[in-house]
Amino acid sequence: MTNQNPHPLTDAALAFRALHVPGRPLVLPNAWDAVSAAIVEEAGAAAVATTSAGLAWALGAADGDRLGREQALEAVARVARAVRVPVTADIESGYAEDAAGVAGTVRAVVEAGAVGVNIEDARHEADGGPLRPVAEQAERIAAARAAADAAGVPLFVNARIDTFLRGAGGVEQTLERAAAYLAAGADGVFVPGAVDPVTVKALVTGVDAPLNVLVGPGAPSVAELAALGVARISAGSALAEAAHALVRRAARELLEKGTYGELAGGLDYGTLNGLLTRA
Repeated sequence: MTNQNPHPLTDAALAFRALHVPGRPLVLPNAWDAVSAAIVEEAGAAAVATTSAGLAWALGAADGDRLGREQALEAVARVARAVRVPVTADIESGYAEDAAGVAGTVRAVVEAGAVGVNIEDARHEADGGPLRPVAEQAERIAAARAAADAAGVPLFVNARIDTFLRGAGGVEQTLERAAAYLAAGADGVFVPGAVDPVTVKALVTGVDAPLNVLVGPGAPSVAELAALGVARISAGSALAEAAHALVRRAARELLEKGTYGELAGGLDYGTLNGLLTRA
């Protein structure tokens, strides 16, 4: 039976899904608040992704499952309201203790206006190992998938695998996790920490879904990663880090030298104000 009343986010979700093309990757300069999202959109981004680290820092919390769900999703909603392009939210490990909680988070993500999520398998507790057991993480991804489907939104579930980032495995272990997460309902696989071309090519070949990599200074260019078959490229917290580095340099110059050189080239008041007062 055809759904006569599609969810208002359906078109945006399908458009976002269609942007994941191996060899012609979706490039995401991640934002952390409404104005950075508006700037990223104005720069030409086809979609806006949040960075959980940058968002947490902006809200006065450290990254690593320390930010509350309500606070995080309020910020995602502000980002979604500030732009016209699709928004995908980095929700860390789901802002929840168990799979049922992850489902609740995904429902809140949809209500906030986002059409994609990143869900990571890293653990930040002092014990239990650096990554969640595969079966446990697969259950959490399945819960996310079911919640989105129940809401009637083809949410893009991006399964983040932290084997490389946490020193918990290589290509073989990553592919094992990827297969399990895709079987549980994930749509894409994100492997931060893997940028070596040989490794990236092995992941592209071995993952039966769009592959997302994390970039920054020293990583292969977008063109090089596209040639390897990557479908999505994220800057993660790098833009937020660069912005905050400017704050530190400018503050130190002002306080220590009494000069203002670091402030040259900033966006003017009218431009920034205009980005948030568009009709």
